[in-house]
Amino acid sequence: MLTVERLSSFYGAVQVVRDVSFTVAAGEILGLMGRNGAGKTSVLKTIMGLMPVRSGSIRIGSEEMGGLSAHLVPLRGIAYVPQGRRLFTELSVEENLRIGLLARNSRKETFEQVLNLLPVLRERLSQQSGTLSGGEQQMLAVARALCLEPKLLLLDEPSEGLAPSIINRILDTVANLKQQGVAVLLVEQQVKSALRICDRIMLMENGSIQHEARASELAADPVPLERYIGVHR
Repeated sequence: MLTVERLSSFYGAVQVVRDVSFTVAAGEILGLMGRNGAGKTSVLKTIMGLMPVRSGSIRIGSEEMGGLSAHLVPLRGIAYVPQGRRLFTELSVEENLRIGLLARNSRKETFEQVLNLLPVLRERLSQQSGTLSGGEQQMLAVARALCLEPKLLLLDEPSEGLAPSIINRILDTVANLKQQGVAVLLVEQQVKSALRICDRIMLMENGSIQHEARASELAADPVPLERYIGVHR
């Protein structure tokens, strides 16, 4: 599905992604973890064409994505839920979702399928999205991304600042996508959430992947988590 090989990118004159390589298979959830400033979000932005590729390769299947303009990336089946949600806050819930559908000319049936995954939004369709609670806004951001019918979903800290019940609902939605064969690349700071849902986890430091293991292995031996994140679990 997604293959990243020796990827490097810069923010201005500062290198923020250093020779990063990994794959994400269809129906797999790959976690990307590390301290603040480790380069996690920069990896996602580079995949999405929001930061230029300095060197290396990004492929979906056999198609090279590196250097593709950002507005063309969603047309290749990649959806992105950024940190901070970035909704059209003055538009209604339904209007935000319709924009997601238009971005890739998705099927009309997709609208109902997304609402079935996150039914709380069905009750809020006419509500201005900026008046939703933080948890509801995060669910709307995920729902809008799913309206693109993605093959690959990039999630940047979807549980940040949310109550445990909302986090569990979002994680359950992501787990459902896994069952549907969607590949997921998840940046997550909450270790408990990452260990629960990810198949594999990569640990970043200074823009590089320093350690990779199955989530079950890290749950059994949290020493790498302590080293690269600074928490036990």
